[in-house]
Amino acid sequence: MRVKTSITLDEETMRALDLLAGRSCRSRLIEAAVQAHLRARARSARDARDREILDACSGALDEEIADVLGFQVKL
Repeated sequence: MRVKTSITLDEETMRALDLLAGRSCRSRLIEAAVQAHLRARARSARDARDREILDACSGALDEEIADVLGFQVKL
């Protein structure tokens, strides 16, 4: 369901928006841009959580890697 809203943009942004939108609807272009921004922010938040998990486990992972490398033999 679509909800009508009002936003205020400067003239330069409106001109650029009109050029980009062409024959399509401004609303669709703005909606797509906002959705892309929201996806990027969600991805960034997920990546930050993943980094925290990896950082918390880095010591154990380093030990495991060192152990595995110890089993390698030179050919």
